[in-house]
Formats: sequence, C-alpha cells, structure tokens
Amino acid sequence: GTVLERIKTIDNGAAALVRYISGNGFPVYKNTCTQYFDSGEEFFESFVDNLKKAKKFIFIEFFIINEGIMWDTVLGILEQKAKEGVDVRIIYDDAGCLGKLPHKYYEKLRSKGIKCCVFNPVSPIVEIRMNHRDHRKIIVIDGNIGYTGGINLSDEYINAIEKFGHWKDSAILVKGDAVWSMTLMFLQFWTFLSSRNKNDGETDYNEDPDKFRPSGSEFSTEISDEFVQPFCDSPADSEAFGENIYLNMILKAKKYVYIFTPYFVVGNTLVNALRLAAKSGIDVRIVTPHIPDKWYVFQVTRSFYPMLLEAGVMIYEYTPGFLHSKVLLCDDELAVVGTINLDYRSLYSHFECGVFLYKSGSIKKIKEDFLKTFPVCQKVSMEECRKASLPERILQAFLKLFAPLM
Repeated sequence: GTVLERIKTIDNGAAALVRYISGNGFPVYKNTCTQYFDSGEEFFESFVDNLKKAKKFIFIEFFIINEGIMWDTVLGILEQKAKEGVDVRIIYDDAGCLGKLPHKYYEKLRSKGIKCCVFNPVSPIVEIRMNHRDHRKIIVIDGNIGYTGGINLSDEYINAIEKFGHWKDSAILVKGDAVWSMTLMFLQFWTFLSSRNKNDGETDYNEDPDKFRPSGSEFSTEISDEFVQPFCDSPADSEAFGENIYLNMILKAKKYVYIFTPYFVVGNTLVNALRLAAKSGIDVRIVTPHIPDKWYVFQVTRSFYPMLLEAGVMIYEYTPGFLHSKVLLCDDELAVVGTINLDYRSLYSHFECGVFLYKSGSIKKIKEDFLKTFPVCQKVSMEECRKASLPERILQAFLKLFAPLM
C-alpha cells in the first residue's frame, strides 16, 4: 500500500489507475528499472546477452516460435544452459506455431533437457476453447530480468527475412522487484497446463513459487524512481481488463495520446473514448501499418478511419512496412508496452500481458520512438477515405460484421 500512497501524493488520477490494476491482483512496484526497445533487433541482442548469463532458471512463453536464425540462436543457448543444470521451461501456443514448428515439437525440446508445455494443442475437433490463444510473450531469467512486448521468436521480427516490408516492433526489459509478477504469471500458466497435459511427463506442477524468488543479494539493479506494474489479461473472467486499462488512460489524458497498433478493430466504447479525447482538444494519434499482414483486417481497420478523422484523431500509416508494436503513451507520464492489439481477439478472447509504466525512465525513449516514426508515415486524410470506391466501402461494411472473429 505504501507505493500507492506515494503515487497518490504525486497524482491522484494516476493513483486511481494504479489502484484499478492492483485491484485485479497485479501490484505496483518500485526498486525496478526498465529499458524500452524500439525494434526486434535491439531486443534480440539484449535477450541473447542476458540468456547467456542465466544461472538458475529461464522461463519462456511465446505465441509464435518459428524455426530460423532467431530461434536457432536461442535454442542453442537453452540447450547449453539445460546441460549446465539451469531449469529451462518453454510454453508455446499450438495454434500460433501451426505450420511453423514440426509436429510434436515438444518431444524434441524435452529430449534436449528443456521442459515444455503446449497451450491448447490443436485438435481436429473444433472446440470453442480453440478461440482462446496464448498471445502472451513472457521471458523471465533468474527472477530479476523479464521481457515482454510484441515480438515473437521468428525471423521477420528481427528483419532477418522480409515478409511485409520493414517489420517494426517493440519490447520492454524489466529489471528488479517487478519481475516477481512476471514470474508468477508464467508459473500460474505452467501449473495449469502441466496438470492438464497428461502426455508431458512433467510432474512438478505443485511446486512452491517462492523458490524462484531472487534473494536480496542478487539485486544489483540501479534503483530508479519509477513505478512499474506488469499485468496480464485472461478471457476466462468477465472483465475486459486490457481494454479498461487503455480506456482509463485515454480518458485521463491531459495533453496527448499516442498509440501503436497493428490492427484497429474495436467496439464503440474505445472509438467513443478516442473521439471524445480528440474533440476535447487532446492530441490523439494512432499509427497503423501501411503494408498489412492480413488484408481483411486491414480493410476493417480502414473502415474506422472516417469516424476517427472526423472527430480530429490523426491517423498515420507506417509506410516502410508492417507495424506490430502495441504501445500506448500519454502525457510523458503513463505508458503500456505489451502484447495487446486494439482488436476483438486481443481484447476479449486471448490471454495477453503488458507492463504499465508511470513516471518511468523508459517513457522518454517511448516518446522518441513515436516522434521518429510519425515522419516516415503517411498521414491519412479525409479526402483519401472519401476516395474509397463503392465496392470497397461495401466490402468494408460486410467484413465489419465479422470483426469479432478476426
């Protein structure tokens, strides 16, 4: 409660948001520092560097793992670490890895001494649960270093191969006390999955999480004066937690709201919040890709442009290629970096995660990322939207009916 009290003395509005996130079981931490990466390449370098230093355990949870330069590099280190006796665990989403990893890939990992659980193994029987995907990206190394962000373990994320022009992404490194939340987020999933996966040979699912808590002596972090709050969102409860955090931030903004999102397929609540902010004189800017990865989602994203532009929201399309970052920044003070897209899937049917930052050292770098991205974008005008042909508008209206499934 003391950290919250401190925030209250600085800014009551921010304290209310921090309290909302804490109320869902995700405490706010001090004694933590963060580092923002504005590209997959920059993240990857840091990740590999820290992996090599692991002494006790490595937890890795990803939506997509795809064989290639990036994954082979990571796997090589993990194999070596497992030999050294480091506890290495991997969770991947079966649907996300479909066609990317060989069938029963978990067996290959286990044969290398790496523990592995698969989220929602794809089955020929279509079940409602298949709509729920593990879209989280969590890395925890020795309990005092954690990462999350938009990046998956696949070569296009570090531009080693080109898929949709230049791939722009982001991630965040968390160091210090706040990593504990990320450790628990991973372990909670691990316990749930390993107790359900009967074929996995993993039996230690009722272990004591405290053995993964680093002891005081292991923290040599340069303690900075920032507030860090990692959180995750689950479709299993009735609360659209990620959406509420975004809404809360948009409605609290005093000067500006900047958003990176690969897709914009949302309900009225978010659209109205953004329109209201823009009409109230807040500088609202949304950056979306110019080269899409899914043409149909892109059409729906574009169908939202006119009502946003009309309210004064500015929209930028990232001309060099595909923008996959999921970042929301307000007023040089509040930010979220994570895995949550502005679309129905992320907001309502996927497991997601993120890090909420208040007065964090990373915020300056996040802002710089936005400021250097706007100039390489194409600013969307109302004229352009009006130029959409009648068939295109009919297509957009039709696709919009299926938006919740996209």
